Amino acid sequence: MIGTVRIDFESADFPARLREIPDPPRQLYCTGNVSLLKERSIGVVGARKNTVYGKNVALMIGRRLAECGVTVTSGLALGIDGYSHEGALDADGKVIGVLGSGIDHMTPQRNRGLMMRGLENGGLVVSEYAPEEAAFKASFPARNRIISGLSEALVVVEAGLDSGSLITAKHASDQGRTVYAVPGNINSQTSIGCNLLIRDGAVPLIIIDDLIRDIGAMPKATDAVNNCLDADEQKIFDVVRELCGATMEEIIRGTGFSPGLANSLVTVMEIKGVVESYAGRIYPSR
Repeated sequence: MIGTVRIDFESADFPARLREIPDPPRQLYCTGNVSLLKERSIGVVGARKNTVYGKNVALMIGRRLAECGVTVTSGLALGIDGYSHEGALDADGKVIGVLGSGIDHMTPQRNRGLMMRGLENGGLVVSEYAPEEAAFKASFPARNRIISGLSEALVVVEAGLDSGSLITAKHASDQGRTVYAVPGNINSQTSIGCNLLIRDGAVPLIIIDDLIRDIGAMPKATDAVNNCLDADEQKIFDVVRELCGATMEEIIRGTGFSPGLANSLVTVMEIKGVVESYAGRIYPSR
């Protein structure tokens, strides 16, 4: 048995974001780092039977959120949920797993190793069910409202027409969360749910750093990056980090450099591998 802490709805430790949703849980059973309940997090969900494309995108999203200090929340299901956690953990990030059962009956068992890896890295597992309670038919759709409720925004990577991820997206919308959906091949059954979400108003996630910029998260500058920059390059890097990606005009305005100097410095920084440019913006490199 893994030790758990019960946090009741009336407790000051109950997360504020979750308190405000329709039909909030009356209690949470928590294992791990409960301070994450008050940290910013983004929900990432998707198909259990994912494609290679979906796997790679989920890994990238999890990794990028972790690099920016944002916790990744998912249902610890097979497929996209698990890959988003793997990506975050590969970048030494924090994760929250929301179960549809008590922790002693964690489902699916194949992801129990991933759950333990997350806990060992300072993560958290939560459930509205007591540790000894097993999952039942309605428990997984019910837990989806907690995934979105704990999150500032929700990203759906892949989803079929009958995917539980679409239930999570509906909860997120009802809770006032922004829903992002990764567009996919219109002939792919694993992308039809995401494409329909976009048709119905979800934000298409074309560039992952658009999400980072939208939520105002800043990538962490490593010592290796700082040590390879001169004073002028550091000024540019600070602007790029602060804006989570900047146009050349924003760099010029933020640094006071001439267009010629700004362009030449950015070119040198790209050669150093510190920044990269695409879609008309300059971003910190991974």
